[in-house]
Amino acid sequence: MIDKEQVDQELNEQEPSLEESSVEVNMEEIQNEFSDPLSDEDKLKLEIAELKDKYLRLYSDFENFRKRTSRERLDLISTASEDVLRDLIPVVDDFERAFKASENEPDSTKVRAGNQLIFQKLLRILSSKGLTPIEDLIGKSFNADTQEAITQIPAPNDKLKGKVVDVVENGYTLGDKVVRFAKVVIGA
Repeated sequence: MIDKEQVDQELNEQEPSLEESSVEVNMEEIQNEFSDPLSDEDKLKLEIAELKDKYLRLYSDFENFRKRTSRERLDLISTASEDVLRDLIPVVDDFERAFKASENEPDSTKVRAGNQLIFQKLLRILSSKGLTPIEDLIGKSFNADTQEAITQIPAPNDKLKGKVVDVVENGYTLGDKVVRFAKVVIGA
């Protein structure tokens, strides 16, 4: 009967192991052994080739980085408003229910009260996202940084000359940035 361990041992003795057969190649040793030493010019050429290779690798890495970040930026821009829109969907649902309910409601004060609730809910959502209205403009001096004058009318009194008399559309800021300028009427 043949012993498996004995056969494995004989095979190992016949074949050289990987450690014995692997040879480390050192270019400098081969050059020193078989050829003349490299001239200074050849050494510089080799160094230039290595530097060009490093440069090309760095350049391609940078190009890949640039492409990846521009792709990520486009994805971010396209989905940036997703969270705001998701929060506004319940307001749309509320409006749809209000329209259905108002069809059969003879009392307009109840419809108005329902619309007022939905409007307050919308304002809460917008303010939670950082949108704030520009308030208390009537009677204050005109500010071109936050307001847009759409017309001038004769001032009702001397105190309102050059100041805001009426607000046609409210302005809004998002953080420190004006998202929409307030459209105002100025007293002349």
